[in-house]
Amino acid sequence: MFKKISFTATLLLSFIFVGCGGSDDETGGSTVNNITLSTTTLNFSGVAGSQSLTVTTDHEWAATTSDSWISVTPKNSPKGTATVSVTVQKNGEFDGRQGTITIMSGSARAYITVNQEGGDGVPDPNAITCPFEGYKLVWHDEFDKGNSLNPDDWTHEVQGSGWVNHELQNYVNEKTPDGTWVTRIKDGILNIRCLKENGKVYSGRVYAKAREGWTYGYIEARIKLPKGKGTWPAFWMMPVNFRSWPADGEIDIMEEVGANPNYVSSSLHANAHVHSNNTQVTHEMYLAGAEDDYHVYAIKWTQGNITTYVDGKVQLSYDNRGLGRDDWPYDDPFYVILNLAWGGDWGGYKGIDESALPATMLVDYVRVFQKK
Repeated sequence: MFKKISFTATLLLSFIFVGCGGSDDETGGSTVNNITLSTTTLNFSGVAGSQSLTVTTDHEWAATTSDSWISVTPKNSPKGTATVSVTVQKNGEFDGRQGTITIMSGSARAYITVNQEGGDGVPDPNAITCPFEGYKLVWHDEFDKGNSLNPDDWTHEVQGSGWVNHELQNYVNEKTPDGTWVTRIKDGILNIRCLKENGKVYSGRVYAKAREGWTYGYIEARIKLPKGKGTWPAFWMMPVNFRSWPADGEIDIMEEVGANPNYVSSSLHANAHVHSNNTQVTHEMYLAGAEDDYHVYAIKWTQGNITTYVDGKVQLSYDNRGLGRDDWPYDDPFYVILNLAWGGDWGGYKGIDESALPATMLVDYVRVFQKK
Protein backbone atom coordinates (compact mmCIF):
# COMPACT_ATOMS: atom_id res chain seq x y z
CA MET A 1 0.00 0.00 0.00
CA PHE A 2 1.43 3.27 -1.02
CA LYS A 3 1.17 6.51 0.91
CA LYS A 4 -1.45 8.81 -0.51
CA ILE A 5 -0.08 11.82 -2.33
CA SER A 6 -1.59 14.37 -4.65
CA PHE A 7 -0.95 13.67 -8.33
CA THR A 8 0.01 16.67 -10.36
CA ALA A 9 -0.51 16.39 -14.06
CA THR A 10 3.08 16.96 -15.06
CA LEU A 11 3.18 15.95 -18.68
CA LEU A 12 6.23 14.55 -20.30
CA LEU A 13 6.88 15.59 -23.87
CA SER A 14 5.89 12.92 -26.30
CA PHE A 15 7.49 12.92 -29.71
CA ILE A 16 6.27 11.47 -32.95
CA PHE A 17 9.06 9.65 -34.69
CA VAL A 18 8.58 9.41 -38.42
CA GLY A 19 10.85 7.03 -40.25
CA CYS A 20 11.52 5.98 -43.78
CA GLY A 21 11.17 2.28 -44.41
CA GLY A 22 10.26 -0.37 -46.87
CA SER A 23 12.26 -1.51 -49.86
CA ASP A 24 13.19 0.26 -53.06
CA ASP A 25 10.79 -0.41 -55.89
CA GLU A 26 11.80 -1.37 -59.43
CA THR A 27 12.27 2.28 -60.44
CA GLY A 28 14.62 3.03 -57.58
CA GLY A 29 12.05 4.84 -55.40
CA SER A 30 11.23 4.13 -51.71
CA THR A 31 8.12 3.84 -49.55
CA VAL A 32 7.78 6.43 -46.75
CA ASN A 33 5.60 5.36 -43.81
CA ASN A 34 4.18 8.46 -42.14
CA ILE A 35 2.23 8.32 -38.87
CA THR A 36 -0.05 11.15 -37.77
CA LEU A 37 -1.78 11.17 -34.36
CA SER A 38 -4.63 13.42 -33.29
CA THR A 39 -2.99 13.63 -29.83
CA THR A 40 0.18 12.36 -28.19
CA THR A 41 -1.04 12.60 -24.56
CA LEU A 42 -4.09 11.16 -22.81
CA ASN A 43 -4.96 12.05 -19.21
CA PHE A 44 -7.28 9.93 -17.06
CA SER A 45 -8.69 10.16 -13.55
CA GLY A 46 -8.11 7.31 -11.09
CA VAL A 47 -11.22 5.38 -12.16
CA ALA A 48 -11.53 3.11 -15.18
CA GLY A 49 -12.26 4.93 -18.41
CA SER A 50 -11.80 5.21 -22.16
CA GLN A 51 -10.78 7.91 -24.62
CA SER A 52 -10.38 7.96 -28.38
CA LEU A 53 -7.85 9.32 -30.84
CA THR A 54 -7.18 8.94 -34.55
CA VAL A 55 -4.22 7.31 -36.22
CA THR A 56 -3.43 8.10 -39.85
CA THR A 57 -0.78 6.19 -41.81
CA ASP A 58 0.09 5.37 -45.41
CA HIS A 59 0.89 1.79 -44.44
CA GLU A 60 -0.63 -0.85 -42.17
CA TRP A 61 0.15 -0.38 -38.47
CA ALA A 62 0.08 -2.16 -35.09
CA ALA A 63 -0.08 -0.91 -31.50
CA THR A 64 1.56 -2.17 -28.28
CA THR A 65 1.22 -0.95 -24.68
CA SER A 66 3.88 -0.69 -22.00
CA ASP A 67 1.59 -1.84 -19.14
CA SER A 68 -1.28 -4.27 -18.66
CA TRP A 69 -3.56 -1.57 -17.20
CA ILE A 70 -3.71 0.06 -20.67
CA SER A 71 -5.54 -1.58 -23.57
CA VAL A 72 -6.00 -0.46 -27.18
CA THR A 73 -8.76 -1.29 -29.68
CA PRO A 74 -8.08 -2.04 -32.49
CA LYS A 75 -4.54 -3.28 -32.04
CA ASN A 76 -3.81 -3.04 -35.76
CA SER A 77 -5.31 -1.57 -38.91
CA PRO A 78 -4.62 -1.15 -42.63
CA LYS A 79 -3.42 2.18 -43.98
CA GLY A 80 -5.64 5.23 -43.80
CA THR A 81 -7.30 6.88 -40.82
CA ALA A 82 -8.58 4.77 -37.92
CA THR A 83 -10.27 5.68 -34.65
CA VAL A 84 -8.51 4.03 -31.72
CA SER A 85 -10.08 3.51 -28.28
CA VAL A 86 -7.71 3.58 -25.29
CA THR A 87 -9.02 2.07 -22.05
CA VAL A 88 -7.40 2.16 -18.60
CA GLN A 89 -8.25 0.05 -15.59
CA LYS A 90 -9.05 1.54 -12.21
CA ASN A 91 -5.91 2.66 -10.39
CA GLY A 92 -5.88 0.71 -7.15
CA GLU A 93 -2.97 2.69 -5.72
CA PHE A 94 -2.81 6.16 -4.23
CA ASP A 95 -0.01 7.29 -6.53
CA GLY A 96 -0.48 8.31 -10.13
CA ARG A 97 1.06 6.25 -12.90
CA GLN A 98 2.19 6.64 -16.49
CA GLY A 99 2.44 4.33 -19.47
CA THR A 100 3.10 4.42 -23.19
CA ILE A 101 1.35 3.25 -26.35
CA THR A 102 3.63 2.60 -29.32
CA ILE A 103 2.26 2.79 -32.89
CA MET A 104 4.44 0.90 -35.39
CA SER A 105 4.13 1.28 -39.13
CA GLY A 106 7.00 -0.18 -41.09
CA SER A 107 10.11 1.32 -39.54
CA ALA A 108 8.23 4.35 -38.24
CA ARG A 109 7.26 4.72 -34.59
CA ALA A 110 4.89 7.12 -32.82
CA TYR A 111 4.30 7.32 -29.08
CA ILE A 112 1.28 8.23 -26.97
CA THR A 113 1.82 9.03 -23.28
CA VAL A 114 -0.98 7.82 -20.96
CA ASN A 115 -1.22 9.53 -17.55
CA GLN A 116 -3.57 8.33 -14.81
CA GLU A 117 -4.17 10.03 -11.50
CA GLY A 118 -3.98 8.18 -8.20
CA GLY A 119 -6.98 6.18 -7.08
CA ASP A 120 -8.55 5.41 -3.73
CA GLY A 121 -6.07 2.69 -2.88
CA VAL A 122 -8.63 -0.05 -3.56
CA PRO A 123 -7.60 -2.33 -6.43
CA ASP A 124 -10.08 -3.58 -8.98
CA PRO A 125 -10.56 -7.32 -8.23
CA ASN A 126 -10.42 -7.97 -11.96
CA ALA A 127 -6.95 -6.46 -12.01
CA ILE A 128 -5.60 -8.63 -9.18
CA THR A 129 -3.71 -11.46 -10.78
CA CYS A 130 -1.89 -14.54 -9.54
CA PRO A 131 1.80 -14.94 -10.45
CA PHE A 132 0.95 -18.47 -11.61
CA GLU A 133 -1.22 -19.16 -14.64
CA GLY A 134 -4.50 -20.99 -14.25
CA TYR A 135 -5.51 -19.45 -10.92
CA LYS A 136 -8.39 -17.08 -10.16
CA LEU A 137 -9.02 -14.81 -7.18
CA VAL A 138 -11.59 -16.45 -4.88
CA TRP A 139 -11.30 -14.29 -1.75
CA HIS A 140 -9.35 -11.26 -0.64
CA ASP A 141 -9.31 -8.46 1.91
CA GLU A 142 -7.60 -5.20 1.00
CA PHE A 143 -8.61 -3.68 4.37
CA ASP A 144 -10.18 -0.73 2.56
CA LYS A 145 -13.55 -0.53 4.32
CA GLY A 146 -14.24 0.86 7.76
CA ASN A 147 -12.04 0.68 10.84
CA SER A 148 -12.76 -2.90 11.93
CA LEU A 149 -12.43 -6.32 10.36
CA ASN A 150 -15.53 -7.69 8.66
CA PRO A 151 -17.03 -10.27 11.06
CA ASP A 152 -18.32 -12.25 8.08
CA ASP A 153 -14.71 -12.88 7.08
CA TRP A 154 -12.67 -12.67 10.28
CA THR A 155 -12.79 -14.10 13.80
CA HIS A 156 -10.78 -12.86 16.78
CA GLU A 157 -9.22 -15.34 19.16
CA VAL A 158 -9.75 -14.48 22.84
CA GLN A 159 -7.34 -16.23 25.18
CA GLY A 160 -5.31 -15.45 28.28
CA SER A 161 -1.55 -15.44 28.59
CA GLY A 162 0.17 -18.84 28.63
CA TRP A 163 -2.47 -20.37 26.35
CA VAL A 164 0.13 -21.74 23.90
CA ASN A 165 3.93 -21.85 23.78
CA HIS A 166 4.13 -20.06 27.16
CA GLU A 167 3.43 -16.79 25.34
CA LEU A 168 2.87 -13.71 27.51
CA GLN A 169 0.19 -11.84 25.57
CA ASN A 170 -3.54 -11.86 26.20
CA TYR A 171 -5.49 -12.13 22.94
CA VAL A 172 -8.54 -9.86 22.86
CA ASN A 173 -11.32 -8.96 20.46
CA GLU A 174 -10.26 -5.63 18.93
CA LYS A 175 -9.68 -3.73 22.18
CA THR A 176 -8.20 -4.09 25.65
CA PRO A 177 -10.51 -4.04 28.69
CA ASP A 178 -9.77 -0.31 28.98
CA GLY A 179 -10.82 0.29 25.37
CA THR A 180 -7.41 0.65 23.71
CA TRP A 181 -7.46 -0.76 20.20
CA VAL A 182 -5.42 -3.87 19.42
CA THR A 183 -6.66 -4.74 15.92
CA ARG A 184 -7.98 -2.04 13.65
CA ILE A 185 -7.90 -0.86 10.04
CA LYS A 186 -6.26 2.49 9.36
CA ASP A 187 -5.52 4.03 5.95
CA GLY A 188 -6.14 0.73 4.19
CA ILE A 189 -3.83 -1.27 6.46
CA LEU A 190 -4.67 -3.87 9.10
CA ASN A 191 -2.80 -2.99 12.30
CA ILE A 192 -2.22 -5.81 14.81
CA ARG A 193 -0.83 -4.12 17.87
CA CYS A 194 0.91 -5.58 20.92
CA LEU A 195 0.94 -3.32 23.99
CA LYS A 196 1.17 -3.32 27.75
CA GLU A 197 -1.61 -1.86 29.85
CA ASN A 198 -2.19 -2.09 33.60
CA GLY A 199 0.58 -4.67 33.94
CA LYS A 200 -0.74 -6.99 31.21
CA VAL A 201 0.32 -7.43 27.59
CA TYR A 202 -2.44 -7.52 24.98
CA SER A 203 -2.33 -8.43 21.29
CA GLY A 204 -4.40 -9.74 18.39
CA ARG A 205 -4.85 -13.07 16.64
CA VAL A 206 -7.37 -13.22 13.79
CA TYR A 207 -8.69 -16.03 11.57
CA ALA A 208 -9.91 -15.66 7.96
CA LYS A 209 -12.88 -17.85 7.03
CA ALA A 210 -12.24 -20.15 9.98
CA ARG A 211 -15.36 -22.25 9.39
CA GLU A 212 -14.73 -23.12 5.76
CA GLY A 213 -11.12 -22.33 4.87
CA TRP A 214 -9.62 -23.43 1.56
CA THR A 215 -8.14 -26.64 0.18
CA TYR A 216 -5.15 -25.96 -2.09
CA GLY A 217 -4.42 -22.69 -3.85
CA TYR A 218 -2.02 -19.78 -3.95
CA ILE A 219 -2.29 -17.52 -0.90
CA GLU A 220 -0.31 -14.35 -0.25
CA ALA A 221 -0.14 -11.43 2.17
CA ARG A 222 1.86 -8.21 2.06
CA ILE A 223 3.24 -7.53 5.53
CA LYS A 224 5.58 -5.19 7.38
CA LEU A 225 6.97 -6.86 10.49
CA PRO A 226 7.33 -5.24 13.94
CA LYS A 227 10.64 -4.56 15.70
CA GLY A 228 11.78 -5.57 19.15
CA LYS A 229 13.10 -8.54 21.13
CA GLY A 230 10.05 -10.47 22.26
CA THR A 231 7.89 -9.95 19.14
CA TRP A 232 6.74 -13.06 17.26
CA PRO A 233 4.58 -12.20 14.22
CA ALA A 234 3.17 -14.97 12.04
CA PHE A 235 1.14 -15.61 8.89
CA TRP A 236 0.05 -19.25 8.97
CA MET A 237 -2.72 -21.82 8.55
CA MET A 238 -4.54 -24.40 10.65
CA PRO A 239 -7.09 -27.10 9.70
CA VAL A 240 -10.78 -26.23 9.84
CA ASN A 241 -11.67 -29.65 11.26
CA PHE A 242 -9.02 -29.64 13.94
CA ARG A 243 -8.94 -32.59 16.32
CA SER A 244 -5.36 -32.93 17.53
CA TRP A 245 -1.95 -31.43 16.94
CA PRO A 246 0.26 -32.17 15.11
CA ALA A 247 -1.74 -35.02 13.54
CA ASP A 248 -4.02 -32.65 11.64
CA GLY A 249 -1.14 -30.50 10.41
CA GLU A 250 0.03 -26.90 10.61
CA ILE A 251 1.35 -24.71 7.79
CA ASP A 252 3.55 -21.76 8.77
CA ILE A 253 3.90 -19.49 5.75
CA MET A 254 5.93 -16.84 7.56
CA GLU A 255 7.27 -16.41 11.08
CA GLU A 256 9.87 -14.08 12.53
CA VAL A 257 11.10 -13.43 16.06
CA GLY A 258 12.35 -9.98 16.94
CA ALA A 259 15.38 -11.48 18.69
CA ASN A 260 16.60 -12.41 15.18
CA PRO A 261 15.50 -9.38 13.18
CA ASN A 262 14.88 -9.84 9.46
CA TYR A 263 15.21 -13.63 9.52
CA VAL A 264 11.93 -15.08 8.24
CA SER A 265 11.04 -18.76 8.15
CA SER A 266 8.47 -21.27 6.92
CA SER A 267 7.64 -24.60 8.56
CA LEU A 268 5.34 -27.61 8.21
CA HIS A 269 4.19 -29.68 11.17
CA ALA A 270 2.68 -33.18 11.16
CA ASN A 271 3.05 -36.41 13.10
CA ALA A 272 6.05 -37.36 10.99
CA HIS A 273 7.73 -33.96 11.23
CA VAL A 274 7.27 -31.82 14.33
CA HIS A 275 9.43 -29.32 16.20
CA SER A 276 9.10 -31.12 19.55
CA ASN A 277 11.59 -33.74 18.34
CA ASN A 278 13.40 -31.50 15.83
CA THR A 279 11.99 -33.24 12.77
CA GLN A 280 9.85 -30.38 11.47
CA VAL A 281 10.19 -29.33 7.85
CA THR A 282 11.53 -25.78 8.02
CA HIS A 283 13.64 -23.20 6.24
CA GLU A 284 14.86 -19.76 7.25
CA MET A 285 16.25 -16.93 5.13
CA TYR A 286 17.60 -13.45 5.77
CA LEU A 287 15.38 -10.73 4.33
CA ALA A 288 16.91 -7.27 4.49
CA GLY A 289 14.32 -4.69 5.51
CA ALA A 290 11.67 -7.16 6.70
CA GLU A 291 11.00 -4.84 9.64
CA ASP A 292 11.32 -1.63 7.61
CA ASP A 293 9.31 -2.34 4.46
CA TYR A 294 6.40 -4.40 3.19
CA HIS A 295 7.18 -7.78 1.67
CA VAL A 296 4.99 -10.43 0.06
CA TYR A 297 4.84 -13.82 1.79
CA ALA A 298 3.04 -16.59 -0.07
CA ILE A 299 2.27 -20.29 -0.42
CA LYS A 300 1.47 -22.40 -3.47
CA TRP A 301 -0.30 -25.47 -2.15
CA THR A 302 -1.31 -28.41 -4.34
CA GLN A 303 -2.14 -32.06 -3.77
CA GLY A 304 1.46 -32.97 -4.50
CA ASN A 305 3.56 -30.09 -3.14
CA ILE A 306 3.72 -27.13 -0.77
CA THR A 307 6.07 -24.28 -1.66
CA THR A 308 6.37 -21.00 0.24
CA TYR A 309 7.78 -17.77 -1.17
CA VAL A 310 9.25 -14.48 -0.01
CA ASP A 311 8.87 -11.74 -2.63
CA GLY A 312 8.62 -14.45 -5.28
CA LYS A 313 11.73 -16.31 -4.14
CA VAL A 314 11.31 -19.91 -2.96
CA GLN A 315 11.65 -20.28 0.80
CA LEU A 316 10.57 -23.90 1.41
CA SER A 317 9.38 -26.71 -0.86
CA TYR A 318 8.02 -30.08 0.29
CA ASP A 319 6.55 -32.88 -1.81
CA ASN A 320 3.79 -35.29 -0.92
CA ARG A 321 5.83 -38.49 -0.76
CA GLY A 322 2.82 -40.78 -0.62
CA LEU A 323 3.55 -41.88 2.97
CA GLY A 324 0.07 -41.27 4.29
CA ARG A 325 -1.57 -38.79 6.60
CA ASP A 326 1.20 -38.82 9.22
CA ASP A 327 3.49 -37.21 6.66
CA TRP A 328 0.90 -35.33 4.58
CA PRO A 329 -2.21 -34.16 6.48
CA TYR A 330 -2.53 -31.27 4.00
CA ASP A 331 -5.47 -32.39 1.87
CA ASP A 332 -8.11 -30.87 4.15
CA PRO A 333 -9.41 -27.28 4.35
CA PHE A 334 -7.11 -24.88 6.23
CA TYR A 335 -7.83 -21.29 7.27
CA VAL A 336 -5.52 -18.27 7.40
CA ILE A 337 -4.18 -16.85 10.68
CA LEU A 338 -2.47 -13.53 11.36
CA ASN A 339 -1.14 -12.86 14.84
CA LEU A 340 1.47 -11.04 16.87
CA ALA A 341 2.68 -13.00 19.89
CA TRP A 342 4.89 -11.71 22.70
CA GLY A 343 7.57 -13.83 24.33
CA GLY A 344 7.03 -17.55 24.65
CA ASP A 345 9.17 -20.55 23.80
CA TRP A 346 10.55 -19.05 20.61
CA GLY A 347 9.63 -15.38 20.73
CA GLY A 348 11.22 -15.04 24.14
CA TYR A 349 14.10 -17.48 23.86
CA LYS A 350 16.58 -14.61 24.17
CA GLY A 351 14.42 -12.73 26.64
CA ILE A 352 12.11 -9.79 25.99
CA ASP A 353 12.57 -6.05 25.80
CA GLU A 354 9.46 -4.27 27.03
CA SER A 355 10.77 -0.95 25.71
CA ALA A 356 9.79 -2.33 22.27
CA LEU A 357 6.11 -2.06 23.23
CA PRO A 358 3.84 -1.04 21.67
CA ALA A 359 4.80 -2.98 18.56
CA THR A 360 2.66 -3.27 15.43
CA MET A 361 2.38 -5.81 12.62
CA LEU A 362 1.06 -4.12 9.45
CA VAL A 363 -0.84 -6.09 6.79
CA ASP A 364 -1.62 -4.49 3.44
CA TYR A 365 -3.76 -7.31 2.06
CA VAL A 366 -4.51 -11.04 2.09
CA ARG A 367 -5.42 -12.78 -1.18
CA VAL A 368 -6.49 -16.32 -1.99
CA PHE A 369 -6.38 -17.78 -5.50
CA GLN A 370 -7.45 -21.25 -6.59
CA LYS A 371 -7.32 -23.24 -9.82
CA LYS A 372 -9.89 -22.13 -12.37
